[in-house]
Amino acid sequence: MTEIWQLSATELAQRIADRQLSSAEVVDAHLARIDAVNPALNAVVRVLAHEARAAAATADRKLAAGERMGPLHGVPFTVKENIDMAGLPTTWGVPALAQAVAPADAPVVERMRAAGGIPIARTNLPDMALRIHTTSSLHGLTRNPWHPERTAGGSSGGEASALASGMTPIGLGNDIGGSLRNPANACGIASIRPSAGRVPDAGYVPVEDHLLAVQLMNVQGPMARRVADVRLGLRVLMGAHPRDPWSIDAPFDGPPLGRPIRVAVVAEPPGGGTDPQVAATVRRAAQALAEAGYVVEEVCPPRYEDAISCWARLIMGDFNSVLGLLQPMMGADAVAFLDTARQGAPPLADAMAWSHLMVERDGVARAWSTFMADRPLLLSPTWTQLPFTNGFDSATPEGTAATMELMRPVVPANVLGLPSACVPAGRDEATGLPIGVLVTGRRFREDLCLEAAEAIEARLGLATPIDPVR
Repeated sequence: MTEIWQLSATELAQRIADRQLSSAEVVDAHLARIDAVNPALNAVVRVLAHEARAAAATADRKLAAGERMGPLHGVPFTVKENIDMAGLPTTWGVPALAQAVAPADAPVVERMRAAGGIPIARTNLPDMALRIHTTSSLHGLTRNPWHPERTAGGSSGGEASALASGMTPIGLGNDIGGSLRNPANACGIASIRPSAGRVPDAGYVPVEDHLLAVQLMNVQGPMARRVADVRLGLRVLMGAHPRDPWSIDAPFDGPPLGRPIRVAVVAEPPGGGTDPQVAATVRRAAQALAEAGYVVEEVCPPRYEDAISCWARLIMGDFNSVLGLLQPMMGADAVAFLDTARQGAPPLADAMAWSHLMVERDGVARAWSTFMADRPLLLSPTWTQLPFTNGFDSATPEGTAATMELMRPVVPANVLGLPSACVPAGRDEATGLPIGVLVTGRRFREDLCLEAAEAIEARLGLATPIDPVR
């Protein structure tokens, strides 16, 4: 018999609408699951049991009264703890912000509630979300449900671990350097980094006004176990919002394309090595797309390594301006990772260097746009290596360098503003760890990315949620 916590967000919404389940039953089932498995994982850092039960009772009354329902009516969801929720602290994983209570919901939380969703818990992240591994100086280490000694990824690692283990059916994260997709890859779930501007990004903590790198590259987005739920979440979240002046209204479905759609496959991305198991998984995913009617070819977009370099110089150069404020709030391991990672990206010396970087970014974006005119989708690894052991990323300079190298496939989408979906496509036999692939597309063609990700999921997807491996 399928347990309630094993159902997808879409299935839960449908069963609540059909009155096969009450929202109260669904919320209670997920609260019980948190109690059962979170002690082993430390993915959830604040449980909102009282508030969630009260919201579920209200949802059930509204349904009984025949009121109009949203697409997530009565369905619980979780929220990364660097996304504002009214009346709760937005801690960013550090003690200095443990009491930094937000005055209002972030737009993405506001929209999930408006769709009928019920916040059930807050999830862990690394200090200031500036690490690829989720351990927090406020809340501690989040473990990967598939392998307790391997990273859950970051920075939305708490969300991914909670989803993979059944504590929540859908959640909210964000992504400036793969933070929606890194943990999805490590924990065997699905996510999408939306196009720049597709989903509003706004918050009060730690500051309301964003750095340039954040304005250009950070996005909010949905995470779930199934691609259909990611699509549902994105439809709820998307659209212009007055608190984000750069957010826009754009249709979810783009203009029809001639079929079959061509997909560029980069099984072994330039700029470093690729584990043979990972490359083989990408090629199996390519075969799955071919079976679904796509035309696949192994060809790399132009200036691939330039895109990675632009991302590194933009994020490191910009964050240099606030490190004097951030580092005193961060733990020693987080500072060690950040300091070593910065050494790989020379500081931008002056306004001329910034201008040259923006010119270079424009050229790379144009080269990719031209390439993707004929090949609307790009299939690649998410990480080029398997998830590393806990703490590997900060323990030595060599570990930091290896971490930055293995995550290189995720960052072109950030610097170029492209949509990029992660979907599980297999497991490593020796470790049992999941292996995810990326489907990256033209701007505002999330519909194409998710359609292809669903084709991969149908043939190669993993059975989740799982009980944590102990």
